[in-house]
Amino acid sequence: MPKSKSKNKKSKKQAEKETPTLSLKEQLAQKRKAAQARKELISLLTTATFGSVLVGIILFFVGGIKVAVPGVLGIFIISLSYKYPRQALYAFIIYVPIGGTITYYLGNSPILQLAKDAFYVPALIGLWQTCRKQGLPIIIPQGIKTPLYIVLGCSLLTLLFINGGQQFNPPSVGLLEKATKEIPLAMGILGLKVFLGYVPLIGCAYYLIRDKRDFLFLSRLQIVLILICCVLGFIQYLLLLTGVCQGTRGLEGNALFVTSLEARCYFGGALLYSPEEGVIRLPGTFVAPWQWAWFLISSTFFTFATGFTDPSPIWRLIGLGSLVTVFINAVISGQRIALALVPTCFGILLLLTGQIGNLKRFIPIGIGLALVLGIAMVTNPDVVQQRTESFTGRWEASPPQDFIVQQFEENWKNVDGPLGSGLGRATNSARVMGKTKLVETYYPKVLFEVGIFGVLAFLALVTSLTIIGFKTYRSIKNRNFRSYGAALWVFILFISYNTYYYPLDVDPVAVYYWFYAGVLFKLPELEKQDIEDANPQLKNQKKRLKTI
Repeated sequence: MPKSKSKNKKSKKQAEKETPTLSLKEQLAQKRKAAQARKELISLLTTATFGSVLVGIILFFVGGIKVAVPGVLGIFIISLSYKYPRQALYAFIIYVPIGGTITYYLGNSPILQLAKDAFYVPALIGLWQTCRKQGLPIIIPQGIKTPLYIVLGCSLLTLLFINGGQQFNPPSVGLLEKATKEIPLAMGILGLKVFLGYVPLIGCAYYLIRDKRDFLFLSRLQIVLILICCVLGFIQYLLLLTGVCQGTRGLEGNALFVTSLEARCYFGGALLYSPEEGVIRLPGTFVAPWQWAWFLISSTFFTFATGFTDPSPIWRLIGLGSLVTVFINAVISGQRIALALVPTCFGILLLLTGQIGNLKRFIPIGIGLALVLGIAMVTNPDVVQQRTESFTGRWEASPPQDFIVQQFEENWKNVDGPLGSGLGRATNSARVMGKTKLVETYYPKVLFEVGIFGVLAFLALVTSLTIIGFKTYRSIKNRNFRSYGAALWVFILFISYNTYYYPLDVDPVAVYYWFYAGVLFKLPELEKQDIEDANPQLKNQKKRLKTI
């Protein structure tokens, strides 16, 4: 015991020696800097509050309270996001999984559907200006620059010639037919934003993470968000199960089989809950059930990565606990695709990341996961049977591979030309601008909008991203960084070539795909910083980048 105490005293003394004491001049400089920051914040808050309230009063008289409240919040958030891009990006990531719930609590205004961009766009502008001052590239990695410019060029040609032609030379209608009111150019701009608008998130994530502490904070924040959303999803199911929320029970005819916003249960948006008919589609915290399904699928990768690679045993346990909640929600949500892909992705991750060979860590985790899921299945056999029968019945009725081929054939025949039928013409969120077509698979949807050249260009972009991501994670020597990078690469690989449904068009995958690609590309830099921290000479020789 005396020896251990003496060792602790020595280590404390060494730590005190290593932490540099600031001189009086440096302390005063820090105080001046903090005072200046407070002054700027107060000035910004005053200006933003005055401006947003003024605009809010005008919007109230024009469109009522439903337009005024989002307008006031939007101006206030945009002002703060531009000034503090770092905090705005964290707020953006937090908002993505809970945005559906917030949207309906604030009145279901169409403006709120784009609320997350009030964090993202000003932060991106602020980051771009900082990078330009410091001579840093905003497009990360440089290897995707050429394919990105090509796909952007193809998209702009479609916007100019196809959407522009529809705007200024609309097709003639019959004698007794009414011309539909459309804004094809606005539809094209919104379609372009959905198609490529989140690509800059790669650079945002890359510069957001400054060191290992930032990386761990971000990865753990994501796990906390997943855990909170999955717990809320489970509560939503219990409220429906116990009758606190009615769902779609007791309705008649087709209403028993269609998601309804009127059946909303505290969190998220439209849902379908008719257990007597064997159909359940829960939205969790999102606007629609299919978004919740893809949140669960993508969460498999993040919970797996943290559960196997976080340096803290407590956070590894929390990560694995989150993974269990993802599995449970995949069963109770009623989403067939989540039920199929969550365990499939888990198995693929075990194989491709090499964690299945790490027996010391894998065996206890595997036994624990199997035990929890086994108990859940034994205590709820009817739920498991319903989901399994629903999945097998849908597969037999419409096999996914046949459905994808049929979608390709249909859109290949109906597309207007090699430049497509117009950006936004198959984008659900652009339907307010004009007539849109429902295309339920991603690459046929891209084919319909931007034509064969656009599809090939986009495939070149995601292929470049996937190849560079593979080389990046394989270059990492640190075991934890390498395993985390491998999980992110498998996510990128899976989403890049997945054409079933259109996750790259909607939250949260449309955000997570590009954002976590940036996290992956930052990992080698974090590994270098670890080496520099271990070798003070190298640390002094190399100046680290400063962005946001």
